[in-house]
Amino acid sequence: MAYPTTNHLTRNSGKARNVMLWTLQVLAGTALFAAGASGLAGAPPVVAMFQEIGLGQWFRYLAAILEIAGAIAMVVPRTAFHGAALLATVMFGALIAHVAVLGMMTAMPAFILLVLTGTIAHFRRARS
Repeated sequence: MAYPTTNHLTRNSGKARNVMLWTLQVLAGTALFAAGASGLAGAPPVVAMFQEIGLGQWFRYLAAILEIAGAIAMVVPRTAFHGAALLATVMFGALIAHVAVLGMMTAMPAFILLVLTGTIAHFRRARS
């Protein structure tokens, strides 16, 4: 008598994890795409924030382009890991900027997005 290599419970938990990851990817991707779009559009709060950071407005454009590219990559199955890893790196830099320059009170969104994108990257990395 042959037994299946995976049981019903393992299959269902893998499917549930995949659904949860896709949900997180879409939510985080939407938030980061919107943040990048507002940076490219020159929304006054974003311009002021980057002015306060002191690296110049070119850095706002760079961050916005990386956020948009990462958000798009994160919702494409083949590039989900790379998009999430890029966004986790960007969010780590954002967290440092918030803590060092802008103040701890503004750091929570960057921290939450860092945790989300890092988790997505972890679970979407290629399995050997």
